[in-house]
Amino acid sequence: MSEPQEIVVGVGAGASAVPKELATEDMVLNIGPQHPSTHGVLRLRLTLDGERIASAEPIIGYMHRGAEKLFEVRDYRQIIVLANRHDWLSAFANELGVVIAVERMLGMEVPVRAVWARTLLAELNRVLNHLMFLGSYPLELGAITPVFYAFRERETIQAVMEEISGGRMHYMFNRVGGLKEDLPLGWLERTGRAVADVRRRLPDIENLIMGNEIFLARTTGVGVLDRETILQYGVSGPIARASGVDLDLRRDEPYLAYGELPVKVVTRSAGDCHARFEVLLDQLKVSLDLADACLERLRELPPGPINQRLPKILKAPEGHTYAWTESPLGLNGYYLVSRGEKTPWRLKLRSASFNNIQVLREMLPGHLVADMVAILGSMFFVVGDIDK
Repeated sequence: MSEPQEIVVGVGAGASAVPKELATEDMVLNIGPQHPSTHGVLRLRLTLDGERIASAEPIIGYMHRGAEKLFEVRDYRQIIVLANRHDWLSAFANELGVVIAVERMLGMEVPVRAVWARTLLAELNRVLNHLMFLGSYPLELGAITPVFYAFRERETIQAVMEEISGGRMHYMFNRVGGLKEDLPLGWLERTGRAVADVRRRLPDIENLIMGNEIFLARTTGVGVLDRETILQYGVSGPIARASGVDLDLRRDEPYLAYGELPVKVVTRSAGDCHARFEVLLDQLKVSLDLADACLERLRELPPGPINQRLPKILKAPEGHTYAWTESPLGLNGYYLVSRGEKTPWRLKLRSASFNNIQVLREMLPGHLVADMVAILGSMFFVVGDIDK
């Protein structure tokens, strides 16, 4: 066994030998763009000092499809088919933002029945989104079982969403002026049963994860995001609310039927990975309650139109408007500029995931590489929503 290297300090009788420290240098590590911990085509360029992250740079654009430019050469009916794809877990919410923006430009009043049906479908879509992350996040930390429970509940809601729209991910059910068609006979009852089943079985997921000591150790106090950083980067949605930012457009700037619903905004103060998971779980329960309230209202409404009759060629008047919605991942904004043509002159999309992922450069430094996976999974982003 070799002796550790030593260097001599001092001269003559006062000289002494001390262990020589090994010289180290930073290592640059690329996580991605194809990597199991990035759940999408995302690249993280990390500078490591040993096992600790010194700096982090999210590198995006690998899925860029130029959606905003494609909007400009399609009419207002065709845009919907593109707009629901950038965040494939929140397709209905994406469609909704586009049609709300166009309806505001037209000054169009949407039938009451369509307003409540849209609100119900938006909350069901939110449930589907949250269930995916509630199942996949523990999977990234080594817990395999929760994803099977989450997908069981997803399939329960997917069945009624597929029945009404014909699609499982890209619903294409919104239309300028309302919805594609009326609700099928008996659909409200089947949806009510589906919501009740998911609520009844949700403790299976909660008990499996929340009391797990490994999950608690990997998430508590890890990846703390403070309120000031959130405000600087424009982070929104469950991630912001887990750090005490009490903002939810459904309550603060109501659209659809949210002004008539008791929207409970779930917040936490810790701002760590565990708090973000807790907010997502509690938000899921709130969405189930809102869905029940919408179902009750729809049962009371008399039969009526579900959409407005539109001209063969739909043109928005010259001008501009900005519509934003509380999508499952955060704030989605749609800035529409029209020159009176059947296609938008400009339709700028502000997606929630883009801001939520940029803040990683502030969060990751100082953490171990092993904690990087836990932090990344708790940011709840979709790569297509970043790149557009």
